[in-house]
Amino acid sequence: MPLDLPLVAPGRAGEQVAGRDGDVLVRRSVLPGGVRVLTEQVPGLRSATVGAWVGVGSRDETSGHFGSTHFLEHLLFKGTARRSAMDIAEAFDAVGGEANAATGKEHTCYYARVLDADVPMALEVITDMVTSARLDAAELETERGVILEELAMNDDDPSDVAHEQFATAVFGDHPLGRPIGGTPETIRAVPRDAVWEHYRQQYRPDTLVVTASGAIDHDALCAQLGEALVTGGWALDPDAVPIARRAGVGALGPGQLGIPAAGVELTIRRSTEQANVVIGGLAPTATDERRYALSVLVAVLGGGMSSRLFQEIREKRGLAYSTYAFSSGHTEAGLFALYAGCTPNKVDEVTRLLVVELERLADAPITATELSRSIGQLSGGLVLGLEDTGSRMSRLGRAELVHGELLSVDESLELVRAVTAADVQDLAIELAAAPRSVVRVGPFGD
Repeated sequence: MPLDLPLVAPGRAGEQVAGRDGDVLVRRSVLPGGVRVLTEQVPGLRSATVGAWVGVGSRDETSGHFGSTHFLEHLLFKGTARRSAMDIAEAFDAVGGEANAATGKEHTCYYARVLDADVPMALEVITDMVTSARLDAAELETERGVILEELAMNDDDPSDVAHEQFATAVFGDHPLGRPIGGTPETIRAVPRDAVWEHYRQQYRPDTLVVTASGAIDHDALCAQLGEALVTGGWALDPDAVPIARRAGVGALGPGQLGIPAAGVELTIRRSTEQANVVIGGLAPTATDERRYALSVLVAVLGGGMSSRLFQEIREKRGLAYSTYAFSSGHTEAGLFALYAGCTPNKVDEVTRLLVVELERLADAPITATELSRSIGQLSGGLVLGLEDTGSRMSRLGRAELVHGELLSVDESLELVRAVTAADVQDLAIELAAAPRSVVRVGPFGD
């Protein structure tokens, strides 16, 4: 470790990487068709999580297809050529398993967590969904109503509204600024033919990544997957190679490719008891080496009960129940923000305090105690998160789709522990000086 994850097989499809992370065996193969398979065999477990990833998200939709990615997340559970929606639901309920899907801005994942004996069933059903979805017109219209209700539910949550609108404010007209779930307008407008076209264009062997963690037999899983893909009607060209990983144009800055040149200030009226405020801007990309310093910065500023925001805004002044910092990274841009929910007539004071704490981080290095505490918090969170096979499965997917390498736990911990107070301050100076967007949601007047 680290394990490099080459896209092109040297000569033919087959196993490309194998290694150990402690007592965990990690293997990666490229199958005919360019299908990539990554597994972690974790000793002592009687369960496993299996996921099928496609490197396409809401940012990849084109005009006329807006909303298709989220639509597919729902529709793949609504039946295939061989299974009805009830068949799919019963298959997992009958074994006490869990099946779900997640759509992001840059990828989509369909996954299931089951007992070890039920891994073949889970793999077969998920593969059937990915390769052979019917996208029945009547089911699509029914699900259109379900998705509209989901969007309405989110719109009733002022915190969700603030976060969604903040991402749009920061990324602007860049595709990353589009809501992951679509909008009521795009969901109402997108026709079945457009969703079908999006499905046929994006769901194919060279885009598919299958990851699994837990009680997994890599060879057996690869053999079964190959058979299931053929049964699903996919042609597996032995000379095909995986599609290239998403490549950005370098880190984008203000005014580039639709990103606003200046900060955006937006106030949204909602009849709520609290005001929600999110403030921040652009941040390092998903692969930027400073992402570890950013993690420490977020932890110091708003990552727990000992963080500066929690102590200053909640504990000392009693101005908010919830306040925190967060970040997210994508191929050519990231996002960093501070959040608080407070009494509407305190929103200006709370907004000022959020800014003060960010600027204070830029003005002086964090203390040795803060650095040590934050690194400990991140290290503990990393290790504890890997006690769950779902987290491990997701880690494999991100390694393959985003980073092109898989770091061992010890290597990841070393990168976190290598962050210095100067690294955090340098990044804070950059973030504090960048254009700043503010979104407020609450019972404000016109």
